[in-house]
Amino acid sequence: MAGSVLLTLYEQLPELQPGDDEELWAAGVQEAMRHFRDGIMARYTEGTLQRLLTFADVRTRRAAVLALGLVGTMTSNAAVAAALHDSDPLVRRLAADALWELWFRGGTAEQNRRLQQALQQGRGAEARRRLDALIREAPQFAEAYNQRAIWFYHNGEYARAVDDCQQVLRLNPHHYAAAAGLGQCFLKLGRPRAALHAFRTALAINPDLDYVRDVIQALEQQLEQDQSDD
Repeated sequence: MAGSVLLTLYEQLPELQPGDDEELWAAGVQEAMRHFRDGIMARYTEGTLQRLLTFADVRTRRAAVLALGLVGTMTSNAAVAAALHDSDPLVRRLAADALWELWFRGGTAEQNRRLQQALQQGRGAEARRRLDALIREAPQFAEAYNQRAIWFYHNGEYARAVDDCQQVLRLNPHHYAAAAGLGQCFLKLGRPRAALHAFRTALAINPDLDYVRDVIQALEQQLEQDQSDD
């Protein structure tokens, strides 16, 4: 019964195809998405949506992961991350997007708002000041560390970015982007073996990171060549 109601709500949305641009799709279905979200909030608990992520019917799984991206909290983080390994490519794609939504809602409403405000400051000193202040106040808010790691990376402070990426992964071991970012930082620091380990971690979390797979292959070939030259 729970799955059938969810599926009815989902089927009222214009269908998202695997190759569609999700941002353009979402912009075109805002009113329908609000109706979907309201229907979910009126009828479902988060725990029920998590259970429906493993439902046999693929459209129900798609609906559940989309719903969790809209209304879920960090308590759904592990369940949605598991959907990155679903047999259906659209479920996996929706899961990757839903995780970002969960991660950015990882603090209180006020902390989430402050994170967004910090990001609006770009890459300058004010953004760093705001991220520092938020992390002092909310040391368990993994996405605040991740966004500061990105700030450090873009400002050439790769060792500090490493520290923040590692803290993200301690707080949220499902954060495939932080693992991939860690690999990029290690590359900048001239540590290819550490980079390879980080990239493998990212790919293990999210097997659809094709660019990470390509980097891993290139690094493995480079390290093999370096070893044969010694």
